[in-house]
Amino acid sequence: MAVDVNSNKYTFMFAAVMVVVVATVLALAAESLKPMQKANVANEKRQNILQSVGIKAEALEAEAMYEKYKQEELILDAYGKRKENVTRAPFDVNMLKDYKGGLSNIYKLYKSGNGSVSLEDTRASLAAWGEDGVGADFPLYVIKDDEGQTSYIVPMMGTGLWGPVWGYVAIAEDGSTVTGAIFDHKSETPGLGAEIKEAGFQVPFQGKQIFMESGELKGVIAKKGGAQPDDPHGVDAISGGTITSNGVNEMIYRTLKIYEPYFLELRTGASKTEMVEVVEMVADSLMTAPVDSLVVDSTKID
Repeated sequence: MAVDVNSNKYTFMFAAVMVVVVATVLALAAESLKPMQKANVANEKRQNILQSVGIKAEALEAEAMYEKYKQEELILDAYGKRKENVTRAPFDVNMLKDYKGGLSNIYKLYKSGNGSVSLEDTRASLAAWGEDGVGADFPLYVIKDDEGQTSYIVPMMGTGLWGPVWGYVAIAEDGSTVTGAIFDHKSETPGLGAEIKEAGFQVPFQGKQIFMESGELKGVIAKKGGAQPDDPHGVDAISGGTITSNGVNEMIYRTLKIYEPYFLELRTGASKTEMVEVVEMVADSLMTAPVDSLVVDSTKID
């Protein structure tokens, strides 16, 4: 019996078969492209980490260059301490997935707690987070550049006006000085919030301090109306992008608060090193200086 190719039945059957065939082809193509997509995501992460300390790498050379400059990768726990028994490699931590998967809810609870949810309660919630209950993972990447400067790169995730914003902030060995920062977004407004990914917003972070002289964490704040040139903690916010700028501010401070204990230890170590250098310098000067260059009248010492 001849098939009536002009009938509605034939048309529907043909369309159904084509949908199945096309869907199958697309599914197979997507599956075959997964390794390449994963590699591209990894290389983009490597590029971002390197760029945060001023090292530019093309996608094809990102892996080799990252291995060249990488000193260490580690994971911190919710208390800012190094995790010894980790369930995944630092580089495999998907900050966006974790943020969407529940971490953002913990952060929002702390932010809106009005004192009822303390930092320690928040850390405890983060430490018990996840289906396996092993807690949230906070990666830290250690990079040494061609000048021998070591930086500790903190990845961070937050929320802008229209969607996720993220970034990498690099901290020097003194535990406080920002050596570089880069930021990006998913859907911020072009010409406004989207400017966080431009050098004009990112470069001014270099040299800023995340700690006050008192030792209190301050972070780096994008200030509406502009920051004073001598402000060690401030940069200019994006004109017309207040909500995005505030999102970046919240992201930086909240994330650094988790890492704070680690960087406080770095600061202590840096201070000890500086003190040793000063003592050695003074000792050397005493050994080599002429006797009459050190005039001390002991009778006038209070």
